Amino acid sequence: MPLNRIDVDAALARLQEFDAIIDARSPGEHALDALPGAVNWPTLDDAERHEVGTEYKQVSAFEARKRGAILAARNIARHLEREAMALPRQWKPLIYCWRGGQRSGALALVLGQIGFEVYVLEGGYRAFRRRVVADLESAAQGLALRALCGPTGCGKSRLLGALQTAGAQVLDLEALAQHRGSVLGALPNAPQPSQKCFETRLWHALRAFDPERPVFVESESRTIGRLRVPEALLQRMRAAPCLRLSMPDTARVDLLLEDYAHFAADPALLAQRLDTLREARGHAVVDAWQAGLAAGRLREIVQALLVEHYDPVYQRSMSRNFIAFEHAPAIELLDGSEPSMRAAVEQVQQVAQALAPAIAPAVGLSGA
Repeated sequence: MPLNRIDVDAALARLQEFDAIIDARSPGEHALDALPGAVNWPTLDDAERHEVGTEYKQVSAFEARKRGAILAARNIARHLEREAMALPRQWKPLIYCWRGGQRSGALALVLGQIGFEVYVLEGGYRAFRRRVVADLESAAQGLALRALCGPTGCGKSRLLGALQTAGAQVLDLEALAQHRGSVLGALPNAPQPSQKCFETRLWHALRAFDPERPVFVESESRTIGRLRVPEALLQRMRAAPCLRLSMPDTARVDLLLEDYAHFAADPALLAQRLDTLREARGHAVVDAWQAGLAAGRLREIVQALLVEHYDPVYQRSMSRNFIAFEHAPAIELLDGSEPSMRAAVEQVQQVAQALAPAIAPAVGLSGA
């Protein structure tokens, strides 16, 4: 059966038609970023790819292709034995590699000869990546963003989750970035994705939204951990109508002790992480906080961190960067409990409909 080559626009428009999206690149390439939902059937693994590339440069292209063909044939045979034996004839995959060339072509050729209807992405991952970068320049312009603002520990992330459960459209940037946003926000045992992977996740989320309905997003800064929010989206967020959350300080401390339970279980780890604040707060202040943690005064130090560091920094950032922050309608939460979040959801949904939209051209996401 002849191979079907498909360009990136057509492939993205028909993505739901494929029974599988197969990434023929090496595991290392796949781990950095991939098409949404793609599974990895590497034609060459990382070591083999390096071996063939070295032979290509140091010996000859012909010898490298022979070596690559041997390695690819073995790997493809293993993929077929492991993955393809139970597949029906009607199974239809989309296959890609870096540029839509030899690696995806080799795998697609064998699958096509078996009798499957195989599609190969023209331009491969590189073409997809170009589409993601281009779309992110305008992806948020046609969306009715609503920014949830409020100091650290007031339940912004929990409220986003409650809104999503209630059926609202939510863009949870911290979940996509696998980080809570602050200098202490790294998640235990959950490294952040690559910048490219973060942008692909973001692109995938944005293209699923209905532009006729509000999209709730947290008032993030320019970076979330080591990842950067795309500039076009950042500016759109900063121009969006805001809802200003508040929560009593004691409840904020309770919430933070729950959300950062790994620090509560290991105050020494928190003390170590506080070293990152020495430049901003000074050695004497950080030394005092660390001494308090060593003495078992965790709750007191969390309160001090909020009042002395996070709240002033957040207030300055919001006043400087979010246009509608100062006059945003207030949403008061009693605590971080589920009943409190459900009550806040009702307030947010009522207020959000009345907010005037941000001024921006209505440009949608291509291919959505």
